[in-house]
Amino acid sequence: MDDVIIVGGSFAGLAAALQLGRARRKVTVLDTGLPRNRFAGHSHGLLGHDHKPPPDILAEARRQLARYPAINLVNARADSVSGALDDFSVVTGGGERLAARRLILSYGITDQMPDVPGFAESWGTSIVPCPYCDGFEVAGQHWGLVWSGPQSHNQVRLFHDWTDRLTVFADGHDIPPDTRADLERRNTPIVDGRITEITRHGGHNPTLKLNVGPDVAVDILFAHPRNKPSASLHESLGLATVDTPLGIVLKVDERRETSMPGIYAAGDLANPLMASVTTASWQGAMAGIFAQQSMLV
Repeated sequence: MDDVIIVGGSFAGLAAALQLGRARRKVTVLDTGLPRNRFAGHSHGLLGHDHKPPPDILAEARRQLARYPAINLVNARADSVSGALDDFSVVTGGGERLAARRLILSYGITDQMPDVPGFAESWGTSIVPCPYCDGFEVAGQHWGLVWSGPQSHNQVRLFHDWTDRLTVFADGHDIPPDTRADLERRNTPIVDGRITEITRHGGHNPTLKLNVGPDVAVDILFAHPRNKPSASLHESLGLATVDTPLGIVLKVDERRETSMPGIYAAGDLANPLMASVTTASWQGAMAGIFAQQSMLV
């Protein structure tokens, strides 16, 4: 029996495994090899790894984990989870049954692409979600923002730290008059109508086709499609969740423990505020440490 099984081997899962391995706890990491940021050319804001491709960072992390004999990295999907504290069971996609005293869920989320031609193909290059991740490289250029709800108003305020040229695309949303007045005060034009297609030229420079009016070109487009957990293990376990403007995440306490004793969560799967490799790594490390401490006698 393992001390801990970690479901998900991206930044959060590997950070948890590192702490557990250094504590000489037996841990198995199950990973499908499909991290959320696989569409991004570079990762930014991670100390010591700024402007490196995410796969390269993860590959180096796995090489470093190989020096810890208690860590077992397995390329497999977790199909089902059952059990309770000190006696959890995980069945992999290959039918193997594993057992552990604790679980850490870090299988992340998937972005649900809208049914707009060109959107999915542009995701991670011409269309990005996070100014902290990609804003510096396109600072001062013409940005576009696809309105997704009231939270977009705060994003307009935020984006002005990077650029004074910002265009909002309502995309069918009813933007209230007082919000429109504030955007006008900020010299932020609003383009009404729905986006029907996105074309691009090179890495950036998307052009948005609309159901009314002319096409509009920007240098980079920011958008925040809804997302969902990339697996449903939390549903079968009945774990508590938190609703956010863009989807649901797992509810955890200050020790990263979910509503079921012995199950911890970290990374985008349990982060209602802002997704980044820095926060994912920190949360994963904390989940590993708190899982380890929960087994002390």
